[in-house]
Amino acid sequence: MRRHYDWLRQAERDLRHARNATLDEDYEWACFAAQQAAEKAAKALVQYIGGEAWGHSVLMILKGLPDEHRPNMDILKSAAELDKLYIPTRYPNGFDMGIPGEYFDKEDAEKAIKDAERIVEYVRSKIT
Repeated sequence: MRRHYDWLRQAERDLRHARNATLDEDYEWACFAAQQAAEKAAKALVQYIGGEAWGHSVLMILKGLPDEHRPNMDILKSAAELDKLYIPTRYPNGFDMGIPGEYFDKEDAEKAIKDAERIVEYVRSKIT
């Protein structure tokens, strides 16, 4: 069964959640939701071409695509930036002291959302 559209639809919902979390000033969750949106979009593309992706690194998933589906360096850079958010946005031990909510701000969330939008749009252009 091919479920690439399900993965893409969930990526779009995660991106919406990232925007909503930003409005609620839950910036760490906005950053994490943006990373999740990009990860699920990348997995949608892998499934679309008949593969299966494991792991959580958006960069490695995208770099593993065949040449004709691999995005440009700007999108790969966005993927790398989002991957940096996977752990420290959720766990207090990602930092020496404090909680993730003290380390992430609106600017971080907006950048993460932009990076995720770039990846979701790229995937959408390949799938639809």
